[in-house]
Amino acid sequence: MKRRDLLLSAPALWAGALSGLHGNARAEAGVVTFGQSASLSGGQAKYGTEIRDGIAAAFAAANKAEGTKGLRFELQTLDDGGVKDRCVGNVKQLIDSGVAALVGLTSGAAAEASLPAIEQAQIALLGTASGNMGIRQNAKAPACHVRAGYDVEYKRMVTYIRDFGLRRVGYVYLGDTSKANLAAMTQALDAVGVKPAAAIGIDRNAKSLQPVADQLMAANLDCVLFTTNAAPIIKITEHMAAAKYPGMFFASSFAGQDLVDGLANSNRSVVMSLVVPRPTALGVAVVAQAKNDFAAFGNGTKLGVTTLEGYIAGRVAVEAARQAAKGGTVGRARLKDTLANLRADLGGYRVAFGPDNTTGSQYVEMVVIDRFGRLVG
Repeated sequence: MKRRDLLLSAPALWAGALSGLHGNARAEAGVVTFGQSASLSGGQAKYGTEIRDGIAAAFAAANKAEGTKGLRFELQTLDDGGVKDRCVGNVKQLIDSGVAALVGLTSGAAAEASLPAIEQAQIALLGTASGNMGIRQNAKAPACHVRAGYDVEYKRMVTYIRDFGLRRVGYVYLGDTSKANLAAMTQALDAVGVKPAAAIGIDRNAKSLQPVADQLMAANLDCVLFTTNAAPIIKITEHMAAAKYPGMFFASSFAGQDLVDGLANSNRSVVMSLVVPRPTALGVAVVAQAKNDFAAFGNGTKLGVTTLEGYIAGRVAVEAARQAAKGGTVGRARLKDTLANLRADLGGYRVAFGPDNTTGSQYVEMVVIDRFGRLVG
């Protein structure tokens, strides 16, 4: 087995050291290497692993389609444990290793903190698995987003709030994330004449969230909106349900498949925004293709909300590299320029970038995760 294939077939190595691979990644003709920092450990380990596996499955399928004489796609992933400083260090290490672009960072806050190094290297940042507004409002950032931002998600959530006549609204978010996210939520609520009755920034690694649940209960809320990973949502909603909370819960896409699985048989339901098609929509070509590519990839990768988001980012990376290759060697500058004007239809999911548009898709769908973990509505 060649070393480039080993990176896609042995997941244990993705989080390992890159020693001995850097020169080969730069020098071997026809190989395009993408770097990723992801939370493969800690409280967001499942989320980070699923994003990684989705990208890797897309790369493996592309390698098979390209054959032995076409481009080869590598993914080098470093574990950041969901810790901002570790992600910043990983990004610098990946840049120094010679990767062509960065793809699928799993923390928006960490991606935002990494922007100075990314800007200095003039390397493309593609498909961050977050709607973080901090990396979307930086006009200088060489970032291309394959999914909608939180601003679009919040507007859709607020439409529900307006339609249901909910007035007392609570907002729970990760305290270490961009203030731009809170501003986007406040702006969306302002548009329907609602002021948050409670806005709480939490520690993503807090050992107890009972105090947060108590604070939300004391605010006498009609609904609670979450922009956090799944674990805090599951805990807080559990505490509030035990206290007989009668209102509704809303979650952003960041909760991912973890929330869907975590609510199975919980007797609680949450309205969640999706930024990719439903995994059950097998009539949508990109969903059906993902299912087939996951089966071929193996490693137990299953079609879900989070793996599909990673897969779509991987597919866009592949398409950008293929188009860049038409003009010569796929280097950082050529790949960055190609992404800036890329248009691609993945089969029911379209991505279109332009000089004044770094967000390639505005797709958002609101669904209900019922108490059996099913997506309905």
